[in-house]
Amino acid sequence: MQTINKKRALELVAGLMAVAGKSCEEAAISAAVVAILEKAGVEASAIQVDSAHKKTPSPGQVGNLIVKLPGSVRKPRIMLSAHLDTVPICVGCMPKQIGQTFQSANKSTGLGADDRAGVAAVLVGVLETLESKQLHAPLTLCFFVQEEIGLQGSRHLNVGKLGKPSMAFNFDGGDPCKLTIGATGGERMKIRLLGLPAHAGLAPEAGASAIHAAGLAIATLHKQGWLGQVKKQRQTGTSNIGTIQGGHATNVVADLVEIQAEARSHNRELRTAIADAIEDAFVAAAKQVVSRDGTAVRAEIERRVDYESFRLSDDAPPVALAEQAVMEVGGVPTRAVTNGGVDANWLVLHGVPTVTLGCGQRNVHTKQESLDIPDFLRACQIARSLIFNASR
Repeated sequence: MQTINKKRALELVAGLMAVAGKSCEEAAISAAVVAILEKAGVEASAIQVDSAHKKTPSPGQVGNLIVKLPGSVRKPRIMLSAHLDTVPICVGCMPKQIGQTFQSANKSTGLGADDRAGVAAVLVGVLETLESKQLHAPLTLCFFVQEEIGLQGSRHLNVGKLGKPSMAFNFDGGDPCKLTIGATGGERMKIRLLGLPAHAGLAPEAGASAIHAAGLAIATLHKQGWLGQVKKQRQTGTSNIGTIQGGHATNVVADLVEIQAEARSHNRELRTAIADAIEDAFVAAAKQVVSRDGTAVRAEIERRVDYESFRLSDDAPPVALAEQAVMEVGGVPTRAVTNGGVDANWLVLHGVPTVTLGCGQRNVHTKQESLDIPDFLRACQIARSLIFNASR
């Protein structure tokens, strides 16, 4: 097994975590990654940026960063990936090594190890490979934008720029020995209930309350088993009414309520059924709330599939390769299926079977976020081993 330059790996991840780059504002961190690659001798012609940021719901500064390196042996191309963006709480991070962890010295911020540790692990694996002068398979590196706001970068990825990789390894998460080989699918919904305002004391019957309609719909969903943990015909899923905003004052019949909801399941049919049930409940409830002159509340509903579910087979080539790499660094590989979304959801849909591995992040999206250094270094070694083993 090849060893890695641990001192450089730690300096690299600390430098990346210090660069601000929340979702849609990834230009600086993208440029930092490009500078690292060019310093290592990667030709500028091998580095591209796609136009995913022009297709996402929230326009961004830059698209996905894609690096395509030729191989020195005739082997199938493999891809390593991670996402560039952090959540807003990480802006202003001041990475500091404390014992066997990194933490932010700025106690008002998170660390940004999600997912700068993933970016660093990919870079370390590639830098070590290039410096070793060992034979290697063709490589693609992909650094996604806007992962934290719905996997938007991987969703709108220009797949044609990848060079047709046979498989991918995505670095994002906690335990580097846990192989995420499946993930749920998710659908988001925006619901607007448009009612009729009236004075709540003098003539409430002249209005049609959007809040009243919302309450009826939620009560129906609860009664019928479509909220929270959903179990239908031996299939399971989840749903949630996440936000509700509406109304102006206690003496005004509410004319507007805006709701955000979601449906998830590993089974596409159940996920769609959950979303259908939510839509049907709000449409029906709106029709039940009617003003004195016959004006009913009106429901407007937008639905968007955030990501489709996937599940790799236990004997899929990327699973076998990832397990081998984990064992080579002294780890015990475990397979996992998550109820959250990862960039692999879209990569698999794009035709690239993908395993996701962790990088040592802890308590992500909070001010208590930290990076476990031994786990991070293990992830770097795994990245290096994946490249080496795919080349044999």
